[in-house]
Amino acid sequence: MPTGGGKSVCYQIPALHRAGVAIVVSPLISLMKDQVDALVANGVNAACYNSALDETESRRVLARLHAGELDLLYVAPERLMSDTFAIDEAHCVLQWGHDFRPEYVRLGKLRSLFPDVPMIALTATADPQTRADIVERLGLRDAACRVAGFDRPNIRYVVVPKNRPFDQLVNFLAERPEDGGIVYALSRKRVEELAGKLTAKGIAAVPYHAGLPTSERTRAQEAFQRDDLRVVVATVAFGMGIDKPNVRFVVHYDIPKNIEGYYQETGRAGRDGLPAEARLLYGAGDIALCRSLIESSGNEDQKRIELHKLRAMAGFAEAVTCRRRVLLGYFGERLDADCGNCDICIDPPERFDATEDARKALSCVHRVGQRFGVGHVIDILRGADTEKIRSFGHSMLSTYGIGASLSKEAWGSVFRQLIHLGYLGQDMGNYAVLRLTEKAWPLLHGEDHVTLARLRSMPIPAGRKGKERASPKMPCRGEGPADEGLFQALRILRKRLAEEQHVPSYVVFSDASLRDMAARAPVDLVAFAGVSGVGGCKRDRYGDVFLKAIRDYLGSKG
Repeated sequence: MPTGGGKSVCYQIPALHRAGVAIVVSPLISLMKDQVDALVANGVNAACYNSALDETESRRVLARLHAGELDLLYVAPERLMSDTFAIDEAHCVLQWGHDFRPEYVRLGKLRSLFPDVPMIALTATADPQTRADIVERLGLRDAACRVAGFDRPNIRYVVVPKNRPFDQLVNFLAERPEDGGIVYALSRKRVEELAGKLTAKGIAAVPYHAGLPTSERTRAQEAFQRDDLRVVVATVAFGMGIDKPNVRFVVHYDIPKNIEGYYQETGRAGRDGLPAEARLLYGAGDIALCRSLIESSGNEDQKRIELHKLRAMAGFAEAVTCRRRVLLGYFGERLDADCGNCDICIDPPERFDATEDARKALSCVHRVGQRFGVGHVIDILRGADTEKIRSFGHSMLSTYGIGASLSKEAWGSVFRQLIHLGYLGQDMGNYAVLRLTEKAWPLLHGEDHVTLARLRSMPIPAGRKGKERASPKMPCRGEGPADEGLFQALRILRKRLAEEQHVPSYVVFSDASLRDMAARAPVDLVAFAGVSGVGGCKRDRYGDVFLKAIRDYLGSKG
């Protein structure tokens, strides 16, 4: 399921309905704490058991476990010890995944140790090959595999060419003075440099990376969760531990090394369902830097897979088709229409009838037996004289040289679009070889036509022609638009209550709940219970104080 899509309830609800306790294997202490805080605020008996607890707290948690007082217990993978298992962030089991954690590999033993215990594994970032690997490594061969979709329609995907990137970042933040978010950078050095320069500009920002002391990282994360801090500048170390619903933007100052990581990181934005933006600053030099980092480490198989994934990421950044189609297509999901909420849809490139070029491309893939990648097929089409073409005798093919009139870059754009539009697939586990899909055959047989976008040197910057500034307006769930003044008054009240309880603001209520509250303006507990996100526990705990704030605000307006 997508980030923010409700994976947690897949094990939380069964845990509340079944007898006994559910053990949730979770990779990060901070993530455990956030989920437990939110569960407790909703009246659920939950706790976590990890190295952050002192001896007294550890004994207290175990005593509650043995007394049957817990519905859910969150543990780190090395502390497994009970009857029911849920494995969150399951992509961590993959050695070549984007977020590998060695201790997750041991989880495969659970199936043989506890053959009769229900087990569920969840992740937001699994392409088809990754899903198959997770099933294999966790011993879940007989389990059903459910794919709920990857789309997050409230996130706007924007790619802009790097041109004085720090100024671009500052201007972006200046357009959103009330919003908080995350800026990802590739290296620790750049993270600290950016955080320092933003602070000098008067923007509340801190660095976050694995090289900082634990206490410093904890302070940064807690300040961000409490809304005391506007921007975290981070490496990918600041990832799965964040469950903050009102992150309004994620900026990638440098391109990620793979689409899985990009999707996971952009998915930190807009988890409350309200509009958010994922912005990528892209320069061709970033790809060269990522390639050098990949080639300097790991074994040959690992490097091969990571380089294929990097090329897919570059394909996303250089796309001239709907970004959401590209992103979802990578995970095996197809959209029937363009999304309307990315920079390409907002400011589309010129289009042309590419049927003839597409048929040449698909025919060449067919002629080589669907056994080669994009680069080799383009060389054949352009009539190149390479050792590989000579050794396979591909100069004898009928498609050899039929595309000599197009540049390598133009053919690259054609192939990317055919992949993004679902005419071609790539087998990432097998050297990214091209495969024809069912959709390709009508086009090859002259029964279909295709229109593609013309190649442009770089994606047109978001905001050009005045088309792309503010985030899209999405309706709240109330009967009308939220009263902005009331919403801000409720945010202040929420922050005070959260500080008194030593929990993040969203544990009290999410922004989505406050916007619904500001739209409905309930005046009694019955109406208050109809607000999105208000259950019986929160109605009883917060109803009177929030109703008073609403009445006071309405009274002040006369």
